[in-house]
Amino acid sequence: MAVIVDTGPLFALADEADHNHQVVKKYMMQHRDTWIVPAPVVTETSIFILDRLGATAELCFLRALHAKEMLVESMMAADLSRVVEILEQYRDVEFGMVDAATMAIAERLRIETILTLDHRDFGIYRPKHCTAFRLVPERIR
Repeated sequence: MAVIVDTGPLFALADEADHNHQVVKKYMMQHRDTWIVPAPVVTETSIFILDRLGATAELCFLRALHAKEMLVESMMAADLSRVVEILEQYRDVEFGMVDAATMAIAERLRIETILTLDHRDFGIYRPKHCTAFRLVPERIR
């Protein structure tokens, strides 16, 4: 099964001190899903890792992508149009561009599962191809 991966779990994996590190690592070990990382998530994750963990950690993340441990999904022109629609429709909840792009790419690929720590935004959103996204790992308390 393929899952779309958001920034939070990728950062948590990179940072062993992150309070979500073990939860995401456990999910990864128990589920051998194909991880699809939207290109905007790659950029956001790289920025966070470089800023908070340094260049070596960022390079480790990028090497994992290069080794195809996760698949990078580029944005298409239609995805950008959908991002604008999503941001306009959900203006009151203020989704960010990266979340909206992740939602749009999930719709295009018809993927129903999002690996995220952001259950608020992805839980509010109603995709076109399913009733709601399945959010994993389960909500962390």
